[in-house]
Order: sequence, then C-alpha cells, then structure tokens
Amino acid sequence: MIPASLLSTLFLVLTVSANPIVVRESQVKLPLARRLNVTSVHNLLRHDVDRAKFLRARAEAKLSGASTQAVINEPIDNQAVTYVASIGVGNPATTYELLVDTGSSNTWVGASKPYVQTGTSVETGNSVSVTYGSGSFSGLEFTDTVTISNGFFIPGQSIGAASTSTGFEGVDGIIGIGPVDLTLGTLSPDTDTLVSTVTDNAFSLGIITSDELGISLEPTNAAESFNGEITWGGTDSSKFTGTISFTPVTGTPPASEFWGISQGISYGTGTVILTETSGIVDTGTTLILLASDAFARYIAVTGAVADSATGLLRLTTTQFANLQSLFFSINGVAFELIANAQAWPRTLNTAIGGTADNVYLIVGDIGTPSGEGFDFVNGFAFLERFYSVFDTANQRVGFATTQFTSAIIN
Repeated sequence: MIPASLLSTLFLVLTVSANPIVVRESQVKLPLARRLNVTSVHNLLRHDVDRAKFLRARAEAKLSGASTQAVINEPIDNQAVTYVASIGVGNPATTYELLVDTGSSNTWVGASKPYVQTGTSVETGNSVSVTYGSGSFSGLEFTDTVTISNGFFIPGQSIGAASTSTGFEGVDGIIGIGPVDLTLGTLSPDTDTLVSTVTDNAFSLGIITSDELGISLEPTNAAESFNGEITWGGTDSSKFTGTISFTPVTGTPPASEFWGISQGISYGTGTVILTETSGIVDTGTTLILLASDAFARYIAVTGAVADSATGLLRLTTTQFANLQSLFFSINGVAFELIANAQAWPRTLNTAIGGTADNVYLIVGDIGTPSGEGFDFVNGFAFLERFYSVFDTANQRVGFATTQFTSAIIN
C-alpha cells in the first residue's frame, strides 16, 4: 500500500543551487525525479479531460479575439500527474517547486510559498493573471533572477507573484515552457505585450546557444524514482537511440497555438484508430487522450470496458496478453507504443483507486469528435517511452526511441 502522504501528484523534481555563477553553455542538463501522488481515484482521467477542454477553449478564444481568461467553467481539480522543478528566484534565491508545463508559458510563484523580494526584484507596473484547466492565479509581475541549475541562472526573467491562486495545492506555481504567444493577454495594462519564456530568455541572453529543450523520461513502477532529465539548449544523445525525427508545429488551429503536431494512429497490423489529424504534446497530461470516435475504435479492437472505480479502461489478463501495439505515424515515421506501454503500472493500481491485479489502460476519451483541430493529447504515458525535443527556433517537435521504448515494466 502506498502511504497516504504520497497520494496527490506525480512530481519530477530538479535540484538547484541558491548562489549560482554565470556560465554560458551550449546546453544545461537537469536531472528529474518522479514521485507519485494522487488526490482522488478519478483524478487521472478527470484532470486530463478538464485540462484538454480548457486548453482548447482558451486557444479558440484567443484565435477569435475574445478574452483568454475564464473561457470555460469547470470544477477546479489539483494536478494528478505533473513535472515539478525546484528552482530559485531572487538573489539570494528562494527555492520554489514549480510545475513544468509545455501547455502554458508564464512563470509564476506564490501558490504555497510567497514570493520573496530581494535586490534583484523589479516591479514592472503590470498585473498578471492566467487561468488553467486546473486552477488560476493573479498577482503582480516582477522581473527577477531565476536559477535553474548550478551555474545556470537567468537575470531579468518575468515572474508572476501570486496574490491569489486556486488549484495548486502542494506546489508553488508554474514554469511555463510552451510557445510564447500563449502569454498574450496575460498582463495588464500591457495586454498586447508577450512575456519571454525562461527558454527564450536564456537563449536571447546567450546563456544557451540553441532555443530548444530536450526531455528524457523513462517508465517506472515505483512510487518515487530519479527517472528523467531536461536538457536546456539542446539534446542529450546518451538519452535516445538512433536519430531524432522532427515534425513541424501544425498550422491547424487550435492545436497550432501549442506544441501541436499532426499524427495518425493505427492498431496492430493496420487497423486505423485515428486518421492523420492535429493535436498536442503536453507535459501537463498524464494519459494519451483521443477524439471520441478514435477512442470508440480503440475500445472495439481491444475489448476494454470502463472501470467505475478509476474511470480508466480495464482489460482482463487474457485480453492484455493479446493486446497489440499502437503505431503513432508522425511525419512519415512510425513510433510503436507496445502493449505494456498502454497499461498503467500495476504496482501503482491502488494509488488510483484500482484493484491490485487489474489491468488499466492509459488511453482516454478527449470528449470531442475528430476533425476539430484538437484531436489527441500525447501526455506523459507517451513521453516516457520516447525522447522529445521542443525546438522554438525552428518551430518543430522531435521524437526518438530510447532504451525504454520497449521496456516491459508496467
């Protein structure tokens, strides 16, 4: 049984120095640690679907010229599975635990631990507010020094100092690594001003030599594990096999507002689950979400049934033995998600309210039909099997296989 103290979110934690020295590097490697924490038995699916609804609605509002704040009304639900970075702000630095989010781009603190002003804090005169599928925050904007790792700090980075926030229990805020356009409309009175992301700012200052980052994760069936790395300013060739295959950020809205790509999905020897369409890659999502018609086809070929205790799909052990691979076709390259990778780790079943010996699947229903420009979300369950690259300079996303792509661990 996993201790109750662990039941609230999946954390990937970076350790940093409070007193950095400026070092200009071609890239900076940051180790990640994973901790499991789930607050209720339905959090995995409910959180992911609510987040997908919100991201889509916010993008559609932006594209239509409407306000991007509070565009949908959903119950607030704390994050179920996340990456959390422990970073420093100020000099001397105060350390904050921030969600690492490719689906947003503002960086802010103060949800739990308040922002501490130091000699490097400069108030800009703007207020800042962002609404997320999992909550919201509002407060004042400062620029300050952000410490990511020993020897890697970014002066003059925009920081939101939250005076109010909801939905972020157990963390201090967010470090946003999505496209910079997502910051439009988050400041007031400078509503037309974009806020540079941490990655963009580090690149513009010459701290890193490439405006991109690579993320390496690996599957685990442990409640806590050091199992990943973010590489700022490039990629780490020791973390992937073969070559990285890139695909352009999609031009199809609303996925085009995020790290959106085009892909098709097939099952086994060629059963089409999802014809080529657009969706997003997202570190803030646990599962792989598919458009409702694609999800129905997945149910039909697998024989899975909905599990009332967890909200996930469930297979018998016999059905699981016959489960075939999913193939994600991305810019002409097929990425195979083996049967084992489609299952939630059974040693962690009780953490999500399930039965220890059951087989639960990590594919969920996004809640809308395909053909609407937001037809899938490749979340953590996909990213822990493939190395991923988010390349701002060239507006593309890359994937590569790793030594864990075909690991039998779940």
